[in-house]
Amino acid sequence: MLTASVMTAAQADTSFSEGFDDITALGAAGWVFSNASSPAGLAWFQGNVGVFNAAEGAAASYAAANFNSTSSSTGSVDNWLISPELSLAPGSTLSFYTRASDAGFLDLLEIRFSSGSGTDIAGFTTLLGSVGSAGSASYPTEGWIAVTLTLPSVSSGRFAFHYAVPNALDASYIGIDSVSVSAVPETSTALMLALGLGAVGVARARRSRTSL
Repeated sequence: MLTASVMTAAQADTSFSEGFDDITALGAAGWVFSNASSPAGLAWFQGNVGVFNAAEGAAASYAAANFNSTSSSTGSVDNWLISPELSLAPGSTLSFYTRASDAGFLDLLEIRFSSGSGTDIAGFTTLLGSVGSAGSASYPTEGWIAVTLTLPSVSSGRFAFHYAVPNALDASYIGIDSVSVSAVPETSTALMLALGLGAVGVARARRSRTSL
């Protein structure tokens, strides 16, 4: 019985979540848009239901980026969406959903991290993981996939979604949805909670391209 209680108490607690209901509200919430594409085009934008629907929530409630990240058909895509600064507990994880629209393209999404409050893209030197590949057409296109990554054991920092395609001709359209950060309580805390001694209330083919 105690073991079961400890397992329940030690389940991940969500400390941060974003469903992208309104992209225009992200700035006020501490998110940062940084489009370093050459030449720069569109930043990350509200999901287009004409391409695909969100993984969860309202149909358009996801963030999207595409080949229009650069204003040139042969430009380079280097488009960033940076989270607010977050306080982190040891063992914190980042989870989200993602997918692309068209098979046959070289879409690449890097998930990077920078400790502290900085927003300079040069500071996001820690690569947490990636989806897709610059060398092969491997981004999921048949539906949303769930991704979970472990965050560094630091007191605070920001993660960033980095859409990176060296040649815009190789880019299609990608989306991200239902972003969350969760932490598992330390064992001692979990035991106290389980015993009632802790705080109350735990607590595609290149012939087809998708545009806006």
